[in-house]
Order: sequence, then C-alpha cells, then structure tokens
Amino acid sequence: MNGVAPNRINVNSPLGLLCVSERDGRIVALDWAPAEQESPTPILSAAAQQLNAYFYCGLKKFELPLGPGGTEFQQAVWREMLRIPFGQTRSYGEIAHRMDGGPRAIGNACGRNPIPIIIPCHRILASGRRVGGYTSPGGLDTKRFLLNLEGARLQP
Repeated sequence: MNGVAPNRINVNSPLGLLCVSERDGRIVALDWAPAEQESPTPILSAAAQQLNAYFYCGLKKFELPLGPGGTEFQQAVWREMLRIPFGQTRSYGEIAHRMDGGPRAIGNACGRNPIPIIIPCHRILASGRRVGGYTSPGGLDTKRFLLNLEGARLQP
C-alpha cells in the first residue's frame, strides 16, 4: 500500500455509524468508529448503497473491489470467507481443514479482518455451531445480529 491516506465515508447502520475507507479504488477497511468524511468516491458511494441494501433490503452478496492489507495467509483466509454464501456458516475447523492449517490460526486471521461484514468473518463459528468470538464493538451480540439478519442457524 502506498502512503496516501484513504478516503472515508460514514454509513448509518442498525449497528451504529460505520466508517468505510477506500484507497486506490478498493475498499480497505470498515470500522465502527466514525471518521472525518471526505467527498465520496464512486467506490465509497457503492459501498454505502450496498451496506444499506444488506441491512435493509436483503442484499446477499457485496460486489465491491477489495484491497485488505494482510499477510498471504490472512488474505487466503479472507478469500475463503468470501466463498461462504449469505445465511450459511462454516466452523474454524472446516476452514482450517480446507486450508491445511489450524483453527487457532483461522481465528487469528478472522480477528484481523479489516473489512468485517463485507468480508463476512461473522459467518465463521466455533465447533458445535457455537457463535465463538467477534472483535467488533458489541462482540457476540453484533455477530448474532448479523447471523440472524442472514437467517443463519445457531445453537442457543
């Protein structure tokens, strides 16, 4: 990544104000902390529209250019997350098996996902279909909200 600061836009959501960042025509971050906004770029406008459609109109798949910064392994885990369909889940162990890795390493990559919701780390569950962890504000309540929004089955 170059040293140019990303452009940002704040988006209202049922989870509070989200900040989406774009650099070089790619979404690079989604945060729960509002930031000073700039003039929205076409990519940021598309991200705001798609997030609204996800939360309020049942959008099942984001169609945005993504550019998350991370290690080669993290990038691979995030690509696996993007393959999980709306409303479905996988376990840390299932992803680890697919990638010949360990569940803990998958969990660490999930926790470092810079673009939550759009890269759906909330769709990764612990063994036994338990919710597991989530690093956003609201933690497990936020993860449950997103999974319930998508109609995913969870253990009580």
